[in-house]
Amino acid sequence: MKVLDLQCPHGHRFEGWFASADDFESQQARKLVECPICGANEVSRLPSAPRLNLSGATETKPPADAGETQARVMRALREVLEKTENVGDRFAEEARRIHYNEAPARNIRGVTTPEDARALVEEGIEVMPLPVPAALKEPLQ
Repeated sequence: MKVLDLQCPHGHRFEGWFASADDFESQQARKLVECPICGANEVSRLPSAPRLNLSGATETKPPADAGETQARVMRALREVLEKTENVGDRFAEEARRIHYNEAPARNIRGVTTPEDARALVEEGIEVMPLPVPAALKEPLQ
């Protein structure tokens, strides 16, 4: 089993487990490897050092488990999804209606173009991009 350090174009770092380096290359070429945070499949391999066991070396604390961090991110995303209304591609329109008191105030989520998102910010309407991994786009349980 080969454990590789990987990164997506958005800077999310994660581990991938593969039968071999060739297996990773094959899956990457077929766009089967994707970031668990944002779903991007343009993944690159990060340099990694081999583990060395040196006798007499002082023990160091291992780095925080990346899997733990990713699990926390996924839990936080699930909570956001549970506590917001999905307005789909009507996001910009609905955000304006709420901002100008033409619709009830509530937490919403949806999709919009980068241009519309910039226009909302210019109008004083706070927006935050939230990449949702494919695994969370299914109905919540």
